Amino acid sequence: MALDNVKCTVDSCKYWKSEHCNASAIEVNVDAGVNDPNKADMTNCHTFERK
Repeated sequence: MALDNVKCTVDSCKYWKSEHCNASAIEVNVDAGVNDPNKADMTNCHTFERK
């Protein structure tokens, strides 16, 4: 089941579909070993795959 309610603006991802995520699941992690991120740029989406 696609996650159409998850907004995404990375149109170079193979799961991007008209500003929404079309993957069946997403994985989001933190950067640089931070366990408690306090800014969006400290996180990243590992579901990304290049088109």
